[in-house]
Amino acid sequence: MRLVLSALLACCAALPCAAQEAPSSGGLHGQIAAGPGIAPDYDGSDDVRAIPLVFGDLRVGDITVELRGLRGRVDLMADPRLSAGPVIGPRLDRGDVDGPVGLLPEIDMAVEAGIFAGYRFGGNALGQGAVQLEVTALHDVSQVHDGLLVTGTASYAALRTGDTFVSLDAQTTWASADYTRTYFGVLPADAVRSGLAAYDPSAGFRDVGAGLSVGHYFSRHWGVIGRVGANYLVGDPADSPITEDGRRWQPLGGIALSYRF
Repeated sequence: MRLVLSALLACCAALPCAAQEAPSSGGLHGQIAAGPGIAPDYDGSDDVRAIPLVFGDLRVGDITVELRGLRGRVDLMADPRLSAGPVIGPRLDRGDVDGPVGLLPEIDMAVEAGIFAGYRFGGNALGQGAVQLEVTALHDVSQVHDGLLVTGTASYAALRTGDTFVSLDAQTTWASADYTRTYFGVLPADAVRSGLAAYDPSAGFRDVGAGLSVGHYFSRHWGVIGRVGANYLVGDPADSPITEDGRRWQPLGGIALSYRF
């Protein structure tokens, strides 16, 4: 289950698409991609693991179903510049970890749900030159961490043709105290067992990140999409003994074979 849920981890907050015309019938169209990727073992880890990478956009009429990182979401807006709708997705558990962090209590998989809203500025008919701004708010509905996360994302379509795209993005996430204490805190009793210092983090910004996505379709249907990026932990999460045992830099990346229809 962890491996399957990790399949979406290396994706960016917004998946750029090579331009293509929608079917005149308004039927299902879009793209789906899969391939190998890498991601951190857990928040603050200095180890990475190989993961399968899967993402895509599936559109029917004015509704778009999107895979975004670990999340699935539905864009309900007919306006091509405005996007908004519900979001839901899992957050991976922390278990089977080596070292002092492995002596801390394991964290079950959480399920987070919320909403997103975004707006696209500028850009030509294919979207080149457009700037997309988005805000996503998620709350734990599974009572694993009971926290709230709010992420702001900005992306820029540096190149967009019928078969090729290059997109740059940056993001930052604010996290509530319930979230930071679950994933970056160390209770006094756990400190004795693990050897890590006791730590009680507060609410604040969790990280800042940036990435680059590149794709090219070498035929009408088949192409390749690559993604490289990293998040840098800041604030109380960066000062956590869990992060000090690992590292602040959290790399993400992968390459995938894509099919559009």
